[in-house]
Amino acid sequence: MRVMVIGASNNRDKFGNKAVRAYSRRGHQVLPVHPTLKQVEGHQAYARIVDVPGPIDRATLYVPPQVAAPMMAQLAARGDVGEVWLNPGAESPEVLAAAERVGIKPIQACSIVDIGEEP
Repeated sequence: MRVMVIGASNNRDKFGNKAVRAYSRRGHQVLPVHPTLKQVEGHQAYARIVDVPGPIDRATLYVPPQVAAPMMAQLAARGDVGEVWLNPGAESPEVLAAAERVGIKPIQACSIVDIGEEP
């Protein structure tokens, strides 16, 4: 699976980093998104959602709601994202409304647990 980790980090205490490592351990192709990092855990990082080569099977968000809300339109505009996961802390009524406006039906759950890993 090709997984875009939005909010990836090099801080191993943050869930954006834990997700990168968990998906990597499970053999998935990880595509971290961070506005300033060039690499996360050895994976090339991308500054913007639009920069990530597609198609994307899963986009999983580890950013606060005020950052996640405008990202819904960016993800929808790609036209090649299969699933959008809002991990705990990324969801809010505003994010859900933004997703609905662009036709995204996000999954509100921990994507790390979904792949059988412990965050």
